[in-house]
Amino acid sequence: MLQTYDERNADIHYWVDGTLRHRSEPGLSPFDAVVQGGDAVWEGLRLYAGAVFGLDEHLARLRRSATALNFAQIPGDRQITEAVAATLRANRMFDGVHIRLTLTRGVKITSGMDPRLNASGPTLIVLAEHKAPVYDTGGLRLATASVRRPGPDVLDPRIHHANLLNSILAKIEANAAGADDALMLDQRGFVAETNATHLFAVVAGVLVTPCTYACPEGITRRTVLDLADGDSVPVRVRDVSLTEMYTADEVFCTGTMGEIAGVTTIDGRTIGAGRPGPLTLRLAELYREHARTHGTRLVDPPDPGGR
Repeated sequence: MLQTYDERNADIHYWVDGTLRHRSEPGLSPFDAVVQGGDAVWEGLRLYAGAVFGLDEHLARLRRSATALNFAQIPGDRQITEAVAATLRANRMFDGVHIRLTLTRGVKITSGMDPRLNASGPTLIVLAEHKAPVYDTGGLRLATASVRRPGPDVLDPRIHHANLLNSILAKIEANAAGADDALMLDQRGFVAETNATHLFAVVAGVLVTPCTYACPEGITRRTVLDLADGDSVPVRVRDVSLTEMYTADEVFCTGTMGEIAGVTTIDGRTIGAGRPGPLTLRLAELYREHARTHGTRLVDPPDPGGR
């Protein structure tokens, strides 16, 4: 799976610390902590009809992550929300938009790892793109990567950090195997997630998802658990083995960028009937409806006259 380029993004503007810049215009210092060491936290947001779904939850996770990394002068939710809204208005964006929100430790006075070299406070970056859910709804192919997800004793996954080399290495393996994404195990050998999304499986009529021992506590994941419970679907959060994924009736993945997408092949094994199953399709429908009707409104439809 390779995302396609949307021509509408050719002239977008992005936000860096109070300034909107054209995508072709550089705006990040080479002394910024994210350049020096991937020292940043991030969130992915999705805009539905002028409203961002799960905005409060995403901002709370961003703040928890920045606090855990001991960032100084973390901007308030209102300041971040205003930056997101300004970016959307500048790009005349209203629907079908994905927003990458990044908060770095900030610019260093000189190169080095020591956080005390960051004297100016965090850098806020808002990148909004026209982007529909990125996964093929006809079914994804996964390949298990040799790269494992680390546990909290190595790098706590509850810190939603921007150092994504672990995921990138797994994605390289998936590409080489001709798969859409990589399935990743934790250090104990249980299923963690993919290189980009959380995983669910239907096993003997029960919806199961792995514990978050080695992956973030996803907002889309939590929403799906709540929606399933409200739809009288039995749910269990527990350790899941790779064999259980192979033999499950259905498997699907969840995430802000791709919403809900069925998985039809894992390591050459056909999952269920080889197409997205009935519960996958049902929960995908429930999620889309919920996300479109439970967001925080930030922008109004653009004036067709350009005013």
